[in-house]
Amino acid sequence: MPRFAAILLAATLLSPVPALAQADRPAATRVEPIAFTQRTLPNGLRVYAIRDTKTANVSVQVWYDVGSKDDPAGRSGFAHMFEHLMFKGTRNLVDEQLDRLTEDVGGYNNASTDDDYTNYYEVVPANHLERLLFAEADRMATLVVDPKVFASERDVVKEELRSRVLAQPYGKLFYLYRPMAAYTVHPYARPGIGSIEDLDAATVEDIRAFHATYYRPDNAVLVVAGNFDPKQLDAWVDKYFAGIKKPDRPIPRVTVAEPEPTAAKRYTVYEPNTPLPAVLVSYPIPPANSPDAAALSVLNTVLAGGENSRLYQSLVYRDQTAAQAASFYDSKQGTGLFSVYAILAGGKTAAEGEAGLTAEIARLRDAPVTAAELAEAKNELLTEALQSRETAEGKASQLAQGVIVERDPAAADKRLAAIAAVTPADVQRVARRYLTPQRSSTVLYNSADAAKGAKGDTIAIASTVRATPLTVPPGIVVHTQAAAADRIAPPAPGAAVVPVLPKPVETRLANGMRVIVVDRPGLPLVSAQLVADGGAALDPSGKAGLAGMTAGLLTKGTKTRSATQIAQAVESLGGSIGSDADWDGSAVTLSVKSDQFAPAMTILADVARNPAFAAEELDRARAQTIDGLTVQLKDPGALSQLVAARAVYGAAPYGNPESGTPASLKSITPADLTAAYRASWRPERSTLILVGDVRADAGRALAQRLFGDWKGQGAAAPAARVETAAAAPRVIVVDLPDAGQAGVVVARPGLARSDPQYYAGQVANATLGVGFTSRLNQEIRIKRGLAYGARSGLDARRGVGPFTASTQTKNPSAPDVVSIITAEMQRLGMQPAPASELATRKAVLVGSFGRTIETNAGIAGLVGDYVVEQVGIDELGRFIPSVEGVDPAAVRAAAARLFDTKGTSIVVVGDAKSFVEPLRKAYPNLEVLPASALNLDSPTLK
Repeated sequence: MPRFAAILLAATLLSPVPALAQADRPAATRVEPIAFTQRTLPNGLRVYAIRDTKTANVSVQVWYDVGSKDDPAGRSGFAHMFEHLMFKGTRNLVDEQLDRLTEDVGGYNNASTDDDYTNYYEVVPANHLERLLFAEADRMATLVVDPKVFASERDVVKEELRSRVLAQPYGKLFYLYRPMAAYTVHPYARPGIGSIEDLDAATVEDIRAFHATYYRPDNAVLVVAGNFDPKQLDAWVDKYFAGIKKPDRPIPRVTVAEPEPTAAKRYTVYEPNTPLPAVLVSYPIPPANSPDAAALSVLNTVLAGGENSRLYQSLVYRDQTAAQAASFYDSKQGTGLFSVYAILAGGKTAAEGEAGLTAEIARLRDAPVTAAELAEAKNELLTEALQSRETAEGKASQLAQGVIVERDPAAADKRLAAIAAVTPADVQRVARRYLTPQRSSTVLYNSADAAKGAKGDTIAIASTVRATPLTVPPGIVVHTQAAAADRIAPPAPGAAVVPVLPKPVETRLANGMRVIVVDRPGLPLVSAQLVADGGAALDPSGKAGLAGMTAGLLTKGTKTRSATQIAQAVESLGGSIGSDADWDGSAVTLSVKSDQFAPAMTILADVARNPAFAAEELDRARAQTIDGLTVQLKDPGALSQLVAARAVYGAAPYGNPESGTPASLKSITPADLTAAYRASWRPERSTLILVGDVRADAGRALAQRLFGDWKGQGAAAPAARVETAAAAPRVIVVDLPDAGQAGVVVARPGLARSDPQYYAGQVANATLGVGFTSRLNQEIRIKRGLAYGARSGLDARRGVGPFTASTQTKNPSAPDVVSIITAEMQRLGMQPAPASELATRKAVLVGSFGRTIETNAGIAGLVGDYVVEQVGIDELGRFIPSVEGVDPAAVRAAAARLFDTKGTSIVVVGDAKSFVEPLRKAYPNLEVLPASALNLDSPTLK
C-alpha cells in the first residue's frame, strides 16, 4: 500500500490572543494519514484493513455499490427496504441472529441507504471478529427472502416513512420535495425512503431479483478496522468470502446525466403540521471527486459552519429573520446538491427567508471571502476530520466513503490536502459557477392554515426522470433456511481483549474548584467541560427555563466580548463552544485541536467568569427558544414526552419543561439571570474536566492560571433540591389533528442515582427497552411491524428521575401499542428473566460504556455526569463489575418496583379520532386535551 506524506495545515489565527505568549501555542496540527492495506479477492471483493491496537473493539463494514438511484422504475424506496431485509435470515442464520451476534455481546450494528450506496456496519469486541465475517459473508451469499418476513418488514418501513416524513414538521420538505424539485432526469429525484404506493407494489420476486443483481462480491467493499492480527484477518476473509461466486453478468449502472439547468424553478406549497414557514434553495453541483469539491466544502463551512458563519450571523443573529438557517453540501457519485434553508422566526414569511438566503449566496459570488473566514473554515474542517478519526469505526467509514463515492480509498487524506490549498478566489469561482439564480430550485413551505383558499404548487417526480428497469437475472437461486441440524454455526469467539479504562487525575484549586484531567495522547484533540452544580430543578416557580437560559447565555457575551466575538474567536481556532443546563447541573463545553487548546481555554474562562447577560441577548435567545418550542408542539413524539413529564411530576420541578414555556420564558429578566448565575456558577461548586492530548500537570497549571483567582459573588444556592413527589397517574390523549403518527409514552417515577437498585434497574431497563433485541422492540417492531422502533429509559437523577417507555406508531395502532408496553412491563416484574437473556443485556450496557470511552467528548461527558450526579470518578472502574454483578433476583425485584403499571401515566399524542374510543374502553377515565389548548405551565395541563 502506498504511504502518503503526513498532511500539515497551518493554523492561521484571525488575531492573536493577548493573554497568552507565543510560546504557549504548539506547532500546527499534524494529521497522519489513515494507514490501510488493501487487496482484491479473485471474485472481485475489495478488502481494506486498518489496524488499531489502542481499542478493544473492531469495526466490520460492508458497503455495496447500490443505492436509491438504482431503485427500479416504479419501485422507489426499494434499496432502503432491502437494507431492512438484509438483517433477516440466511441459510445458516435465523431471523435477528445477526443482531444477537452483535448487540448481545456488547456491540451494535446498523445500516444506511444513500443515493449511491447501502452500507452495513458493526462494532463488536475484537474477539468476535471472525463471527461477524462469517455472518456478513452468509448474508451476501445466501439471504433468505421469506414472504411473511417481507410483509412484516415492509410495514416497519412504512412506519419509518410516517415517522420521519409525515409526522415530523418539515419532513416532506427535506425528504421529498428537495430531490423532486431539483432533478429533472436523474433518478436522484426519487426520495430514498420511497412512497407507500411503491412499497405496496413491491413483490418477493422483485426483492430476489434485486439481490441477485447487486448484492455480489464484485459490487462490494469490505473494511475491517480495529484490534486484529493482520495475517489472521486475511485467512478469515479468504475462508468466508473467497468462495462466494462472482456472477457472469454485468452490473446495471445508472449512466444518465442530469442536464445543466437553464431556468430557475420555484414552488410554493401549503402543508399541515407546519408550525413556522420555511424555505429551501438547492443548486446542482459536480460529483464528489471533482477538483472543485474542496472549494465547495470550504464555501459550505464559511456559509454555515458554526455561529460565526454567514447564515447564522445574518439571518438568525443580526436580522432575527430565521429560527434556524444552514446549508449542506450533498456530494454524490453524479450530480449532487448544494442546499441552503431557513426555518423562519415567528411572524416572518418564507419570502423573507428566501430574500435572506439568496442575498448571502450573492455575497459569495460578488466578492471573495476574507482571509480570516478562509482560515476559520479550514481549521473547522481539520478539527472535524480529526474527530472522525477518533474511533476505528470513523476511520473505516471515511475510507469506504472514499472508495464508493469518490472512487479512491485515500480520498479523505487527499481532501484535507486539497482544502489546505483553497484560496479566496477558488471559493468565489465555484460560487459564480454553481450558485447562480438560473440553476436554482426553490421551495417555499407554508402552513396549510396560511393558504386561505390559495392552491399550492404540486411537487412530484418529473415524468422525464429515467430509472433503470428491473430485469430478472437468469438462474436466480432461491435460498431457504437450512434445517437446524444442517446449519453451519458461527465460529466461537476468541480470547477477550480487555479495554483500557481512562485514568482521571483529580486535584483541587485553593478556591475549591475541582480539576479532573484525562491524558489521552494520540490524536491532537482536547475536549473540555466546566460543570456547575445547579440546573433546571432549581428553577423558581413560574420561571421554568431559567437555568437553561442562564447557561445558554454564557456564550452570548461577556464584559469584554460580544456573542459574535466569542464565536469568532473559538471558531477561528477550529474549535466549538457551547453551554446548556441539565436538570441537576450546567456546563460550558469546548472541543478544539490541542495546538489551540490554551487560547481556546481563555475564552471558556471568560464566558464562565464574566457573563454580561445583556437584555438584547436575552430577548434574542428567548425568541429562538419559543420558536423551537413551537416546532416541538407540532411533533407528536416530542410533545408526548413533554406531556408525560407533567403527568408524572405535576407541580414538582421535574415536571416543568426543561427549556421553559412561552409564558415562563417571557417572565425571565436579566436580574433573574444574574441571580441564578451567582447562585451556581462559583468555583467551589464547579469542576473543570479536560480530556485528550493534555498532560495532567499542564492541565492543572492552565486551570490555576485561568481560574485560580475566581471568586463567587453573593450567596451560593442551597444544595439542588430533589423534591420530586409524583402526581396521581393519568391517562391523557392530546388531540393533534392530521398528525402523521401517534406518539405514545408510558411513564412513571423511576429512581435516583443514589438508589441502591441503580444497577439492577439499569439491567432491568436494558432488558425491557434498550437496543434492537430488547423486549419492547421485539414485540412492537420485529413481531408486529407496528413501529420503526420502541424503547425505554430510566433517567436516574439526583432526585427520583422518570422511567419512560415510548414509540411512535400509525394512529389506529396506538391502543395496541399501549397494551403491549404495559404487558411487557408487568411481565418483567412477575417472571424472572433467564440468566442467559440478562447476560446479553448486561453486554449491551458494558459495550455502550466501552464505546463511550473511545472518544474525548464521550469521556468528558461521562465524567461530567458523575460530577453532577455526585458520584465519585472512580465509578469509571466500578461500572463494568457493578453491571456484571447484577443477578436475576435483583432484576426481578427492580422491575417489580420500577415497572409497576399501577403507578404509570399514559400519554398518546396524535389524531385522536383514529384511536380514542378503543383506548377509552381500556381506560374509562381517559382525558382528551386539544393540542391547541394545552397549557404546559399548569400541573393539570389545562
